[in-house]
Amino acid sequence: MEKRNYRARAKINLALDVCRRLENGYHEVKMVMQTVDLYDELEFKIRNDPDIILSVSSKDYLGDLENNLIFRAAKLMKHQFDIQSGVEIKLKKNIPVAAGMAGGSTDAAATMLAMNELYELGLSKEQLMDMAVRLGADVPFCIMGGTALAEGIGEQLAPLPAPPEAVLLIVKPPIMVSTQWVYEHLRLDALERHPDIDGMITALNQGNLKGVTDRMENVMETVTEREYPIITDIKKMMLGNGAMNAVMSGSGPSIFGVFIEEDAARAAAVYVNQTLLTKGIDAQVNVTRFYKHALNQDS
Repeated sequence: MEKRNYRARAKINLALDVCRRLENGYHEVKMVMQTVDLYDELEFKIRNDPDIILSVSSKDYLGDLENNLIFRAAKLMKHQFDIQSGVEIKLKKNIPVAAGMAGGSTDAAATMLAMNELYELGLSKEQLMDMAVRLGADVPFCIMGGTALAEGIGEQLAPLPAPPEAVLLIVKPPIMVSTQWVYEHLRLDALERHPDIDGMITALNQGNLKGVTDRMENVMETVTEREYPIITDIKKMMLGNGAMNAVMSGSGPSIFGVFIEEDAARAAAVYVNQTLLTKGIDAQVNVTRFYKHALNQDS
């Protein structure tokens, strides 16, 4: 039985700006998005019957099957291309859930890529990305991978040069943040500053890591940080332990810090983890790097 294994990599936002609220209720954004080498592991097998079977290492993640992005992606591909056979999908969940790191979106992207291969549909990545926006604004980027400027609602993508080599410390505190809630409470008229995204793009073109990290900023912090001060505390801990800069990803609550040396990042990880544990906070802590290539590749 033919099968495919995929690594579905997470994303972070090196910079995130919200420009305006659109009439349809969505928001126009301008972001620099970056794939990181923290990934979920998925196995796909063709079934003889028409069913979509999904099993997950973390039962808490599965939730309502009909709303699961993996299930929806498989269902979309079956319907769009009149695929009669089913697919069995096994997911090992490593990316923190509801973390602002596109964990669900990248799993959906892997599903579309895998089914394109399994059923020999011959679709280009661009064709898959056009379809993927139906599942969510982050899914097209998760198919594309690498580094990109994202505009519109996040689906208008332009590739950018990868940042120079660096080490990332990513910490997700045990809180749940609703993206919709953050957008509803975001006061665009009260924002005192916006990220210098054009300056960050110049720094990326120059291969200037400090130029990139100096411009890391996320306007959604004005909502999420105010509601959850632990985010501010974690950022300060990272900065106090050698991070070039630290910022929240997406609508949160994950925070990432950029380090030059892996030893410094790992020492900071131990410090942050131990400090939080003394306060009764059991956070998810990962040390990883930027991932410069296509997001999902056979493992």
